[in-house]
Amino acid sequence: PVIPAPRSWTPAKGVFLLGPAGIEGAEGVELVEDPDLSPEGYRLEITPDGVRLTAGGDPGFGHGRTTLVQMAALADDLPCGVIEDGPRFGWRGLLLDCGRHFMPVEVIKGVIDRLAMYKFNVLHWHLTEDQGWRLEIPGYPRLTEVGAWRVGPDGNRYGGFYTASDVAEILDYAAARHIRVVPEIEMPGHALAALAAYPELSCTGGPFAVETQWGIHEDVFCAGREETFTFLEDVLTHVMDLFPGEFIHIGGDEVPKDRWRACPRCRRRIESEGLAGEDELQSWFIARIEDFLAAKGRRLVGWDEILEGGLAARTRRPIVQAWRGHHEATVAARAGLEVIVSPTSHGYLDYDPSRLDLARVFSFAPVPAELDEEGAGRILGGAANLWTEYVPPDRVDTMLFPRLAAMAE
Repeated sequence: PVIPAPRSWTPAKGVFLLGPAGIEGAEGVELVEDPDLSPEGYRLEITPDGVRLTAGGDPGFGHGRTTLVQMAALADDLPCGVIEDGPRFGWRGLLLDCGRHFMPVEVIKGVIDRLAMYKFNVLHWHLTEDQGWRLEIPGYPRLTEVGAWRVGPDGNRYGGFYTASDVAEILDYAAARHIRVVPEIEMPGHALAALAAYPELSCTGGPFAVETQWGIHEDVFCAGREETFTFLEDVLTHVMDLFPGEFIHIGGDEVPKDRWRACPRCRRRIESEGLAGEDELQSWFIARIEDFLAAKGRRLVGWDEILEGGLAARTRRPIVQAWRGHHEATVAARAGLEVIVSPTSHGYLDYDPSRLDLARVFSFAPVPAELDEEGAGRILGGAANLWTEYVPPDRVDTMLFPRLAAMAE
């Protein structure tokens, strides 16, 4: 809260710039670092003589600077008083789906700017889908020659992909605004773009085309082929080279088991690993990928379906992103796992506002009421999701606003 005072402080015009270097040229603004504050926490003290911004670290200075920008945009004079601010949750994210619709770099930068303005700290970058593979991978040229493109409704080739230099540009831009970027490479489902490029990674051998329809598709990565894991480990190695952060999202949602059920290789895998069936085969698949990531010092994040088949007992410390509801978040937290809560009921900003209105988003409470104090401590935070089946680049802001502001609150 702002505590009003009789007098105000008038900043010089144009001194508050929302740039990476701090409050550039802001006469009368004193910056003080206080290690007793959390890294994202800050305190603004506004007096007739100037402003003191105290923060626990660079993110806190960034958030305090953002608040000053917002206040200066509303009035010529800043009311005197004190603002003490800090986030309740350490994970405050937005998923941007670039698989269904390719988002140019400048669009992604615009989304990052909006996240910074509302003090989010995670961009979850969804990079692969049935409808498009968006990341260039050395040694696998067909992923972008074939997998990055599909036939659009007008009959023309549609798509695109990001190079290593594109990724570096976006990561630098995000880091300057204290936004962590978490990449997502979908597996074992939502993989038709990859299978169109390399059909030998499937159960049937194809052929396949990059999908033009939305929904869940039955062809997935073959869990019985060692070539599948060679491919995925090569992809993830390059992803880890590009993305230095701790977290790698691997999807794991909406995996039909029909192909695995009929595949002799998958049947042999189930038998050789002593698994009870296809659900346990999926958890074995996810656990194998988690072991690979953990050996490189990274943590696996996956949608709540990764719990199916007994994953919690078989893996190290994955993070579960609960999208189907608070029930799944409760199950994951009670299993001892950390959880990000992003339910369809409150967080799916691709839903039309008539279906998910502003008041509903504003009411979002990430911690399920059923959890005790210990379980509640495993809720890392919340996230909004912008899936883009029906959201091309020019509709991103239409779907984000004003609901993004409500989610931030």
